[in-house]
Amino acid sequence: MPEPRDVIAVQRLLRGSQGPFVPKPSLPIVDELIATVLSQHTSDRNSERAFAGLKAAFPAWEQVLDAPAEALADVIRSGGIADQKARRIQRILGEIREREGRIDLGRLCDLDDAAVQEYLTSLPGVGPKTAAFPVDTHVHRVAVRLGWLPPRTTAAEAHQVLTPVVPPGIRYDLHLALITHGREVCKSQRPRCGACVLRDRCVTGSEHSPAAAVRG
Repeated sequence: MPEPRDVIAVQRLLRGSQGPFVPKPSLPIVDELIATVLSQHTSDRNSERAFAGLKAAFPAWEQVLDAPAEALADVIRSGGIADQKARRIQRILGEIREREGRIDLGRLCDLDDAAVQEYLTSLPGVGPKTAAFPVDTHVHRVAVRLGWLPPRTTAAEAHQVLTPVVPPGIRYDLHLALITHGREVCKSQRPRCGACVLRDRCVTGSEHSPAAAVRG
């Protein structure tokens, strides 16, 4: 397991390579939550299309909750497993309205990270990937190669391992930086170790280093 200082060092190296962190425009918490549900098991492009289609068809969350499940599934079809996601979204929105009296989670902004995570994971169908430091395919691959995770670590285990050691202030930044690094440098096949700013911290990188070639 890495130390927080190791995580911070990696984030700084990636930012030095990729340039300054430019966050996406923030959305209301409910929007972010539903967008994350739509992002599961699909590409960013498809999930963004599904979210845009949902908001165009049902501008208010109350409309989403009250819509026939089949109609909701139709407008999010591009995001994959639409029938399952439609049911999950409506269960989440129904629970929020039951608890809060309306479909709004603005009050979570006043809670600390632990309380926010506890609340979100108590919602139906919201697991650690949705509420904690997100670990997608690229993040998982880079973390394994860095030695932060054992090779056979599951997604659920990865969230449990990494969330406590990633400082809250850099979670979003690091998540996006690792995704970019995984797509452009630390690829699944033929990683570009010679161009990797993390090579000195990486088991895979050390195996592809010039010194390793001489030893071989």
